[in-house]
Parts: sequence; structure tokens; C-alpha cells
Amino acid sequence: MPSRTVLETTGVTKSFGGVHALRGVDFSLAEGEIHALVGENGAGKSTLIKVLTGVYRPDGGEVRFGGQPVDFHRPAAAQEAGISTIYQEINLVPLLSVARNIFLGREPRNRWKLIDVAAMNRHAAELTRSLGLDIDVTAELGRLGLGVQQMVALARAMSVDSRVVIMDEPTSSLETREVATLFEVARGLRDRGVGLIFVSHRLDELWDLCDRVTVLRDGQQVHTGPMAELDRVTLVARMLGRDIEQVEREGATEFGEDHTRREEPVLEVSGLDVRHRLSGVGLTVRPGEVVGLGGLLGSGRSETVKAVYGALPAQSGSVAVRGKKVRANSVRHALRAGIALLSEDRKAEGIIPDLSVRDNIALAVLPRLSKAGLVSESRIDALVETFMKRLHIKASSPAQKVRELSGGNQQKVLMARWLCTEPKVFLLDEPTRGIDVGAKLEVQALIDELADQGLAVVLISSEMEELVEGADRIVVLHNGTVNRELTGERVTGAELLAALAGEDGA
Repeated sequence: MPSRTVLETTGVTKSFGGVHALRGVDFSLAEGEIHALVGENGAGKSTLIKVLTGVYRPDGGEVRFGGQPVDFHRPAAAQEAGISTIYQEINLVPLLSVARNIFLGREPRNRWKLIDVAAMNRHAAELTRSLGLDIDVTAELGRLGLGVQQMVALARAMSVDSRVVIMDEPTSSLETREVATLFEVARGLRDRGVGLIFVSHRLDELWDLCDRVTVLRDGQQVHTGPMAELDRVTLVARMLGRDIEQVEREGATEFGEDHTRREEPVLEVSGLDVRHRLSGVGLTVRPGEVVGLGGLLGSGRSETVKAVYGALPAQSGSVAVRGKKVRANSVRHALRAGIALLSEDRKAEGIIPDLSVRDNIALAVLPRLSKAGLVSESRIDALVETFMKRLHIKASSPAQKVRELSGGNQQKVLMARWLCTEPKVFLLDEPTRGIDVGAKLEVQALIDELADQGLAVVLISSEMEELVEGADRIVVLHNGTVNRELTGERVTGAELLAALAGEDGA
């Protein structure tokens, strides 16, 4: 194990509105090591990363880089010093090209000091090819999928001669092949002496990749040591603050009850066509049923739920709720019919970061809680309080800015927003993406509870285990069409894997 420390904190503290996000955290990263940083949502992982990278300044304690005390006042200063960060929620410019995003602010110049577009595109193409990406680097980034965007963010980090690379949930949007490429790149950086901080809620990845692990809980460091010395149960127990025996007894998940009911469908989708994306997609969901949508990146999962919700224009097909057709391509009519969509990209399509928790929850029901244009503040307060308690949203108060919450709590705020509308159909696109074990259990338990109450649920997840354990049926998409439907005893990992590979359904 390398012994030379490249980045460390001593006694770092940080508070927001009286809530302690970090409490005297000691952390160290050595050159040429991959160090896992884990903990529940709200444990302080994101806050620590932002302190290390100059997004936040600590209230107390010290940050040292290369053995010297540092006080980064802005992220650019940390990057200039040699710290690159790949965030879970991609911080790139969607309207610019892939190449411009990779070299933004560091574009190569010609002798007239103008941007050398040809050189920039050439270098960008070399970087993306090294990551296994076969894409047009002149294409607008926002037109590409989240998985590709995440790899572009990695290419940007690689383009900087960094001593430290921080990866915050880098695999959350990636396919298996892309994850393997990412790990290969990470190991290559380690072999060159770069220190890497790796944050992931996919625990199996930690043993595949990481040398050491630091566990945070409630803003405090509760464990640091070699990854190989911990097993899964012990790690989860330390993250949750529970006895090992309790974790073994409860298991890793409580998800997976059978909710199937023999009733008429709540949601009926037939012959859904979206140009170049979907062809003849159909599915039904009954009251109290959780139907999984499986498929690899680009298979049409997100496109299907967006088309059902009216957010993605469909050329043909029909959507009906309780036998009544929903007007095509209209989010307003979908909402009125009782369809709610929790998008996979909570940053771009979900939370409004500078609004409070209260306002974010209340957004979808303001028309219902107003009379003659006047909003009933007391009814909003009561509704928000109810759902904050029901979903165990951790915030100092309903007035706290939602951007200050952990990713898992932001996700629960969005779920609360749509549950306020009393939907008949809930479309959940990666509801546990990028949230920790504890928050994931809470979200999964909530899905079970909603199904038990008769809600029709469509669940998209990139995690096979989550689909197999959480869904009553799984509709598998491949290249924008329904490839197979798994029911009963066929809802297994082996069957799902075969379907994801594109094998024809029997």
C-alpha cells in the first residue's frame, strides 16, 4: 500500500442552517490508491467532496494537498491544483459539442490565439476512443444518453494532468461494458500514481476496485481500513450503525412482495411508436402491481415512460387509464388522468435547487390547493408535513433549500411531490439511482407500500437484482421494441440476463 499522502483532511467540520453535515472528519488519500468513500445519504460524502474541491469552505479543520495546507475558494482553483471531479449528476454543458465539453476552458489555440477546432476534435476523439466510445465528438452533448455523458465527463477528467481524481457515483448511468472500461481506466490512473476517491452505492464494485474504504455516518468518520478486511455485512452494519446480527437477520433488502391482483388494468399502453426510438411498444399494469421495465442503455426504457407521460411525442399508439384514453403527447392530460413520472435525472428534470423543500413538494398540487388564484398556505404546510414524515425526509425544516439535502432525500422530495397528486399510475425511472443502502431500502419499502395500497407502478432499474426482487412482471425492451415478458417463475436473473442480451423471447 502506498504511504505517501496526496490529499487529507484533519478535523473538518461543516454546517448548514444549524445542521452538522461534517463533524471533525479525518480522511487521507495516498498516491496510487483507490479509496472508497461510503455511507448513507446524509452521511456527509458529498459535503466532504465539495470541501475537498472548493465548492464549500470548511467551518473548521484543515485540508492539505501535497503536504501543504490549502484553502480553495472555488472549484476551478482545485482543478488548477490537480484535483479533478466526476460528479454523479453530470456538470457539463448540454448545448456544446462533446469536444468542447472535454476541453472547456482549456481549448487548444493556434498561432493566432484562436481555438484550434481541428486539434481539439482530434484530441477529443482519441480520448473517447480510449474509453471505448464510438461517437461523433462534434455532436451536441445533450442529444446523447446519460451513460455516454458520464463517459465524456471521465474523458474531461483524464484530459487534465491530475494528481487526484474524485469519482462520485460514476457507474450509476453506465452499462456493464462501460463499467468495465471505467474500472480499467481507474486502475491505469492508479498505476501512474494518481490517487482516486471512489463513491458508489453498488457495494460489489468496491471490492472489485478499491484498496481502502472510509465509512461516514451522520457526518462523522466511523471506519477507515483495507477493503479486503471487510465483508459486505460488516460494511453495511457500519454504514447503518446497526449490529452485524441485525443486518444479517434483516437482509440486504426487504423488497419483493408479490402484489399481483386479478383485476382490470389501470394502465393500458398499445402500439406506442416514437420515431427512431420506439416501435409498437405495449404493456399493461393492474392495481397493486409492480411491472418492471428492463433493457440496456438505449433500449427504450426511459423513452417508453416519457411517451406514456406525454413528455416525448409519439407518432402513434394509445394510452388509457382505467379504460379512458389519455390525450396523446400532453403532460397536462396525463397528470389529470392520474399518471405521475419520477424522472431518472433528478437534477435536470426534477428538483428546483434554489427552492425550499416545501415549495418543491407543493409544486404539482398548487392548482388543486388554490381557490380564485389564492393558495391555501395552511393546506400546503399540512400536506408537506405529512409527506416529510411519511417518507422520512431529513431536513432541518421545510424551509431548507432542497439543494442542501443529500441525493436520497432529494429523491424522496420528488416522490413526495408526485404522491401529493394522488396518482393512479406511478412511473419510476431509476428511483434508487445514486442513493445509499439505507435510503434505497426506504424507497423500495415505499414502493411495496404503494403497491399494497393499490397503486399501479412501472419500475425502471439498471440493477437486475432490483428488478427481479421488486417486480411482479418484467417487460424487457431491446432496440425500442418489447423483446420478452417475464412472469411467475421466469422472473429470474438468468432469464432477465438472456432477455437483456437480446435473445428472442419464447
